[in-house]
Amino acid sequence: MVSPLLILYLILPVILLFFFQYRRTLKNKPFPPGPRGLPIIGNLHQLDNSNLYLQLYHLSQKYGSIFSIRLGLRSAIVVSSPKLAKELFKDHDLEVSDRPKLHGQQRLSYNGLEMIFSPYGEFWREIRKIFVVHLLSSRRVSRFYSIRVFEVKQMMKKLYGHASSSKVTNLNEMLWSLTTTIICRIVFGRSYEDEGTERSRFHGMFNECQAMWATFFVSDYIPFLGWVDKLTGLRARLEKNFKDLDMFYEEVIAERMDPNRKTQENEGIIDVLLQLKKQSSSSVELTKDHIKAMLLDMLVAATDTTAATTVWAMTALLHNPRVMKKVQEEIRTLGGKKEFLEEDDIEKFPYLKAVIKEVFRLYPPAPLLVARETNKACMIGSYEIPAKTIVFVNAWAIHRDPESWKDPEEFLPERFLDSTVDFHGHDFELIPFGAGRRICPGIPMAVASLNLILANILNSFDWELPEGVRKEDIDTEMLPGLAQHKKNPLYVLAKPRI
Repeated sequence: MVSPLLILYLILPVILLFFFQYRRTLKNKPFPPGPRGLPIIGNLHQLDNSNLYLQLYHLSQKYGSIFSIRLGLRSAIVVSSPKLAKELFKDHDLEVSDRPKLHGQQRLSYNGLEMIFSPYGEFWREIRKIFVVHLLSSRRVSRFYSIRVFEVKQMMKKLYGHASSSKVTNLNEMLWSLTTTIICRIVFGRSYEDEGTERSRFHGMFNECQAMWATFFVSDYIPFLGWVDKLTGLRARLEKNFKDLDMFYEEVIAERMDPNRKTQENEGIIDVLLQLKKQSSSSVELTKDHIKAMLLDMLVAATDTTAATTVWAMTALLHNPRVMKKVQEEIRTLGGKKEFLEEDDIEKFPYLKAVIKEVFRLYPPAPLLVARETNKACMIGSYEIPAKTIVFVNAWAIHRDPESWKDPEEFLPERFLDSTVDFHGHDFELIPFGAGRRICPGIPMAVASLNLILANILNSFDWELPEGVRKEDIDTEMLPGLAQHKKNPLYVLAKPRI
């Protein structure tokens, strides 16, 4: 029989913790309202990671465009309006530029030795400079143009093959394969798509990595219950994924450092990073772990967002035949009779650009922007937000704000034809890539690929749904993750343009 005294010793620290938290709350200025939680776990039992953005949107309808939730022993706020997003990213960007330390993200990023999950500070500024100047600059993006063109043409050949045999195409699978190949060739100087077992290994590791990035670890929110993560096997699963990825990086780095390897013709971003490490030109002394962590940023973030957005674009167009017809007429009229459209051609297509903006609005690559954390107390929406508060920005809700958008639920690219609103972080009603200091620097690379893919598949093919499938049957359910993919594959029939 367990001693009552032992039970008291176990629960006393928890009771004291909540007592002092309660006293501190009474002394503070009002905190944003929110749903009532349970002791210790807060609101965790009410939240589902598979559609968190939607749950938070519904809560904002009840509690307002800024509200609070309790994640175990950690406090969080959720911002759901353009006005408050502007206040957050423009007026208080410095105070909310940190990241919450979450176990899965920290482990896979080598404890934040990269750009996405590292805490704000001098180290982060130096790492970001490497990305902006050396890896994702306009010049670097242009240098990889031939890779994008070659791989899009290869995909087009596959589509022609499907069309000639009236084969139904799994567009999710095809576009994921395309964007993965493009990014792998850009990052590693080689593709893993035609290598059988190696391809399967590669895809398995990175799919698991994306799942681990978004997985809920009890230890992140209730540290003294961290043993639950071990009991459920979550820690072992994370460790296996980390070791698999680390071994893969070691193999790739060893291959690229081989003095007998042919260089120049297949130079990738990994070669740029290894050269920077050798030169020691940065104030950060780059190690292999830094390089591994930065490669992960490039692979997961770039592949995920481009593939997901292209699928959502085609989903939206199949849902809206009027828009599909209009954008194809523009492309085919202004593009002439070219079999393949180059980037210079695509600059002439204002309606296509409007379509892409509308896709970013209704189907943002990350419905919830990567969480931030306050590094000091600040006033947001007349509330004092303490330091160490997690901050969620619900881009999905902001992009549907009725004060900013007429008919916000409708897919209407025309709204952008006479509008200066863009997605580069200056217009807070459209922030698919974030805003402020931590805006995604990969916008030029993502948009370049998206433009090239969409323009060419819309120019060369007419698109239909398989027999017996209506446009109303196309669902918009999403998979959980930092970037949210369409849950159920989009099956289509491609018919060559006559």
